[in-house]
Amino acid sequence: YDCHDTTISFSENARLAFRSWLEDRYGDVENLNRAWGAVFWSQEYRSFDEVDPPFQTVTEANPSHRLDYRRFSSDQVVRFNRQQTDIIRELSPGRDLLHNFMGVSTSFDHFAVGKDLDAASWDSYPLGFLEQGPWQADVKARYLRQGHPDFTAFHHDLYRGVGRGRWWVMEQQPGPVNWAPWNPAPLPGMVRAWTWEAFAHGAEVVSYFRWRQAPFAQEQMHAGLHTPDNREAAGAAEARQVAREADALVGAETSSASVALLFDYEAKWLLDIQPQGADFDYFHLVLEFYAALRRGGLNVDVLSPDASLDGYRLVVVPSLPILDSSLIERLWTCDAQIVIGPRTGSKTADLQIPESMPPGPLQEVMPLRVARVESLRPGWVEAGDFGVSRWLEHIATELEPLARTASGQGFWYRHDKFQYLGAWPGADLLDAVVKTSAQSAGISVLNLHDDLRIRRRGEIVFVINYGPETVDLSSCVPAAATIQFILGGLLLPPAAVAAWREA
Repeated sequence: YDCHDTTISFSENARLAFRSWLEDRYGDVENLNRAWGAVFWSQEYRSFDEVDPPFQTVTEANPSHRLDYRRFSSDQVVRFNRQQTDIIRELSPGRDLLHNFMGVSTSFDHFAVGKDLDAASWDSYPLGFLEQGPWQADVKARYLRQGHPDFTAFHHDLYRGVGRGRWWVMEQQPGPVNWAPWNPAPLPGMVRAWTWEAFAHGAEVVSYFRWRQAPFAQEQMHAGLHTPDNREAAGAAEARQVAREADALVGAETSSASVALLFDYEAKWLLDIQPQGADFDYFHLVLEFYAALRRGGLNVDVLSPDASLDGYRLVVVPSLPILDSSLIERLWTCDAQIVIGPRTGSKTADLQIPESMPPGPLQEVMPLRVARVESLRPGWVEAGDFGVSRWLEHIATELEPLARTASGQGFWYRHDKFQYLGAWPGADLLDAVVKTSAQSAGISVLNLHDDLRIRRRGEIVFVINYGPETVDLSSCVPAAATIQFILGGLLLPPAAVAAWREA
């Protein structure tokens, strides 16, 4: 089921399935009217037979209706996947079952689908995703042949969470693809670097797509490890090199990180339905938080909101509009410092403004009230302790802000173990938040070069240079001059990997 606002012809079976799902969720039509605010919108339903999918309406469909349809569509994917896994487990028992998910794929809840699988995998195309991504032209130019330093790693950590620790790269880009607006070739060494990055994040398998570039059909411009005439392409030698080097991973088990980042597919659906600002994109916001953690050299586990928080020292919630009391209780009782981003607790489960005003249930542990919000047009920066763009919340509280706008409006607050950001945070603000919260959590933060990214797998430390210039590791990695390298050395060229074993 396509969840976007496009003209779609729905079969009667689809309509009946949606109505049945609503009956299970709401029980009777009075509860449905109450949840959707249907009476207020002069759309009171007398029976579930009158409810259709929220498309082809005269004007914008009821947002609560739309959110429920997104939930329904996701649940159908989960059910269909479960039907297949049940059949395979019965007829071919004892085999691992997995799917290859995609980058920036949010139309269904991957955590829910992952519960019926043994491992998760995804299709990693760093250059294609860079071209399609939300970054400015100068960022895309700098990383033209390398991919964004944090995009691929985020998906590695996300799908490790979806697979409950087990995950693969099912399709690794080995050369130019055919589907992006522009399709450059990887920088020499980058196929090797992408492969090592996946292993650093705990991948069990890295599989390249494809073995041979097809000389025909729709994907004939999509590169492989071999050219259309079946000669070795540039990526083949780099894949072979990693195969020779892979013994370095022996005994390096993947362990939990000290930082958890909560990612919620329902939050993405809700904020797509009511963004309030054309450029308020949940996925981009999450990547901004994740990138700040990576700039500090931190390992990150990406988890669903219902995952256990035991053992984590820092929990980051970029945005969670629907926030229930059970999560508040788990955040309060865990041993971690908590960082919470804008619009958290701003809606009820039925996509309505809470009676207590945002941040809703968060007020149980943080005494503040969001009285008004505003979205800011591109190019506008609200001056202050840190520049604010895109989104700003007007907060009423007796707490003393850690940061204000030039007009005195606070947007960064702390109370006990909780920090709240009532604005779309820029990189400088996020770096300050990460440094402050990590210090409180007893976590060491590195001062990495802009183009370097670091990942620990067990006792092995990996560093990748995403930039176009050689970097001296001794200037940004403590004690790098004293360690024995497994891969690379102190001077790290572009697209190169260094690794050493920690004592």
